[in-house]
Amino acid sequence: MAGKRLVLLALAILAGCGRERTSAPAATRDLQRPAVDARSPMNDRAAKSSPSKTAAKPVAKQAAKPMPRMLVAGTAISAKFDAGISSRTHKPGQKLTGTVAADVKDKSGHMVIPAGAKVQVTITAIHESENKGDKTGKLVLTPTQLVIAGRSYPISGSAKALDRTLKDRKTNAGDLAKVGVGVGAGALLGTAVSGGSTKGAVIGGAVGGAVGTQRAIQTQDRDVVVPAGSRLTVTLGSPFRRSI
Repeated sequence: MAGKRLVLLALAILAGCGRERTSAPAATRDLQRPAVDARSPMNDRAAKSSPSKTAAKPVAKQAAKPMPRMLVAGTAISAKFDAGISSRTHKPGQKLTGTVAADVKDKSGHMVIPAGAKVQVTITAIHESENKGDKTGKLVLTPTQLVIAGRSYPISGSAKALDRTLKDRKTNAGDLAKVGVGVGAGALLGTAVSGGSTKGAVIGGAVGGAVGTQRAIQTQDRDVVVPAGSRLTVTLGSPFRRSI
């Protein structure tokens, strides 16, 4: 009996040792990897993203569209002549320029023609005054274009020189001929009245000369003169449009 008990005890001990060996791997720790302390701060950093080559480019702003502005027919443009005019030296067809004296604005107050712009006019007709009864002579100007910042704009309408004057010419051959005709006619008339005497011819010649001189004065030519820098007014005959 004692022998059997020893055998059973030995078997029980062996069985217990077998169970310990089987469960041991579950309780063992991997000593090659240190345990991580959850309380320690983490040094995680977001990965840097490289810029995409296909990133959308910023859209360029579109330039503002130019706004059209208009001056109605009848608008007056004040300017000054860049050079003078004289009926003695100028002829029809010649072109002249003036400088706009002040900004010209539309009905909304927007500037359309700036001061300093150039206005071009053409001499349509020019003629001196031929007698004392003609107080102005003749000068007709026609506007043709405006030049603003180097760009030309055609215009139509009328132009007027506000400061034109008349200047007496010196006595010319025509005036002397008028005096000579008066002297000769008076002498002939005096001779006929006095019966052919020399005295009658002298008196008649003096009277005729006086008449001829008066006639020459009455018909003496006077030039139309417009000084440089004097006032010029251009009146638009049709609407003027400009995009700004």
